Amino acid sequence: MDDGPGISYGRTILGAMTMAQWQTLSDRINNVAPSATLAVDSKAKAMKAAGIDVVGFGAGEPNFPTPAPIVAAAAEAVQDPRNYRYTPTPGLPELREAIAAKTLRDSGYEVTADQVVVTNGGKQAVYSTFQVLLNDGDEVIIPTPYWTSYPEAVKLAGGVPVTVFAGGERGFEPDLDALEAARTERTKAIIITSPNNPTGAVWSADTIERIGRWAIEHHIWIVSDEIYEHLNYDGARTTYVGAAVPECRDQLIVLNGVAKTYAMPGWRVGWMVAPAPVAKAVAKLQGHMTSNVANVSQRAALAAVSGPLDDVYRMREAFDARRKAIVAALNAIDGVVCPTPTGAFYAFADVRALLGRPIGPDGVVCEDSSALAAALLDQAHVAAVPGEAFGAPGYLRFSYALADDQLAEGMRRFKEWAA
Repeated sequence: MDDGPGISYGRTILGAMTMAQWQTLSDRINNVAPSATLAVDSKAKAMKAAGIDVVGFGAGEPNFPTPAPIVAAAAEAVQDPRNYRYTPTPGLPELREAIAAKTLRDSGYEVTADQVVVTNGGKQAVYSTFQVLLNDGDEVIIPTPYWTSYPEAVKLAGGVPVTVFAGGERGFEPDLDALEAARTERTKAIIITSPNNPTGAVWSADTIERIGRWAIEHHIWIVSDEIYEHLNYDGARTTYVGAAVPECRDQLIVLNGVAKTYAMPGWRVGWMVAPAPVAKAVAKLQGHMTSNVANVSQRAALAAVSGPLDDVYRMREAFDARRKAIVAALNAIDGVVCPTPTGAFYAFADVRALLGRPIGPDGVVCEDSSALAAALLDQAHVAAVPGEAFGAPGYLRFSYALADDQLAEGMRRFKEWAA
């Protein structure tokens, strides 16, 4: 051992290392992109805090209050000492039973409570799914445009996201031949998202059924994100792959939560329904991460999933009116083309005709939709999420889960700015 400056072990002289050399972060986290939707929302909120009047179309966050019966159930739960303690990691037994009953009511097939794990929001369900399914190098096929966190959750599990794009000319609905062309011997899972974020597309029953049977044939896990299941318009209906293709249930993981349906994003309650061995593995992982979801939130979720859907349908009517208004407003802007979505609460507008030419009062030239979104926010004070966040450059996503007057004002600003 060298007794000179620093401490030498073998060939490393620790005292000679700079802080920047040893205080490094993992390759795993450095390989993950920040959430673009949250980044846009954060910047818009920071501008608002600075006194700037920003219209935010960024976050997928319903502007309605959580229905009163749900809030009342939570208020009662706050007074109950049972909720002050740790409870089972996979969720309150009565909530898991209620989610199983809700699955039968809405999706049309039976599951048991031991297949349910209650998670800290839908994102934890996504993260945990890939942590328990994937080994390093396993591939997950992600129909694109995709929700921004899917590929990052796959990468955090050591997996490889494989994107398969379907554009507006197909109604943003994946083509099975393209999915098959992307399949390799390393393909472990495929993601289904219908109704879809970011496009608002509701995939046809035929597409869902064909994907389910294809996955069975090739021994591929199906991860079905059904969090927008009740938000359908123009006669569109959510097709539940577990009901359409019963044989796939042994390789099906369903992700869901209360955030969108019940206007409860801040309550942070999601869940997965999976084959019992997968659910058990996820509960084991969660036991080392967060343990149980906050009990008061779970009691609120219990009231939500076991109650009627009347408030949900009222909110859907309001979303429907906003959907029609925003699509009409976007298509009235020269250079913008927006297909009519039939689900969720997003409009996904093609803005490629606005790129590469002067736009706005200062004649800024935006080469991509990220630059366009930044200019729109900085100059017109309208926040939208660029398509790059969803694997779809050349598009902007607008959430219409905001007040009617704000929607109208934001569209007015966008049209005036783009003129």
